Amino acid sequence: MLTEKIDKLVLDMEKSRIRDYITYLENPRKLFFPNFLAGLARGFGASVGFTLLAALLLYVLQKIVRLNLPIIGDFISEIVNIVENNLRGSRR
Repeated sequence: MLTEKIDKLVLDMEKSRIRDYITYLENPRKLFFPNFLAGLARGFGASVGFTLLAALLLYVLQKIVRLNLPIIGDFISEIVNIVENNLRGSRR
């Protein structure tokens, strides 16, 4: 009965690959390279993702500007007027 439980425990530990984990902990150099590659992949993925998202945003904004919507034009002209009035007020 006890030997069966011990055998089951040994099998469970082998399935969890705890030996590989302990080997990594004993030799930190083995951890460096996979973690370095994972960091490079994350950084590359983030930069590519941001680039694609920014390109999509610029494309959509270009389409909106080409539509010449009066609401957006009025909003932008109002912002320009506010900025110009603030600039004139700060020069006095």
